[in-house]
Amino acid sequence: MDHRTPPGNIAPHIPAADWQRAQATGQPVVIVLNDTHPAGIPWRRALIPFAIAGAVVAGGWGLVACLCLLLDAAAHTATVIAGAAGPIGIGGITLKLARSKTT
Repeated sequence: MDHRTPPGNIAPHIPAADWQRAQATGQPVVIVLNDTHPAGIPWRRALIPFAIAGAVVAGGWGLVACLCLLLDAAAHTATVIAGAAGPIGIGGITLKLARSKTT
């Protein structure tokens, strides 16, 4: 039967002969683990949320700039239409929607 180690963190194995010798003589058993993880912050795990937040902020500023551009175009369009239409009168009341350039 094939013996395989399950994935994940498991306790280190102490050979039976070493354990019995340590029990018989009273010697301490020293277990040395080689830690492969570097000390400190794992940068990839820390930078991904900041990258996502930066993309959201940049997208938000892009939406604001687009909205400003559309509102500016709509205001210019309304001004041109109002200037071309001239005064609008209903009954005896006349409204002038835009000033002429000569005034």
